[in-house]
Amino acid sequence: MSGAANPAPANPERGEAALELGGEALLLRPSFGALVAAEQELGPLFEVVERAAEGRLSLGDLVALFWHCLVDRGGLTREALGEAVVAAGIAKVTPALKSIVRQILAGT
Repeated sequence: MSGAANPAPANPERGEAALELGGEALLLRPSFGALVAAEQELGPLFEVVERAAEGRLSLGDLVALFWHCLVDRGGLTREALGEAVVAAGIAKVTPALKSIVRQILAGT
């Protein structure tokens, strides 16, 4: 995986989340632009949040949400991000998902 090298630490006050995959730390920031792009692909964000809360968020949806929220993709491809998520396991990436869902619901 070749995303951004050593990004700044996540700032929870900005709704950011850290995601460590394949030995690299990735920074996720659910900005307005990122969430609009995610919504265009996944449908209304409230429905995405509902699916997540009900355990019905697909792996593809999860990766899409992370992809749109990545601060610096560097040389990372979406496929490589997906493979890294699968390799890490859902349990490892769930805290970052919870942080993004919290940000969608509460804002800053």
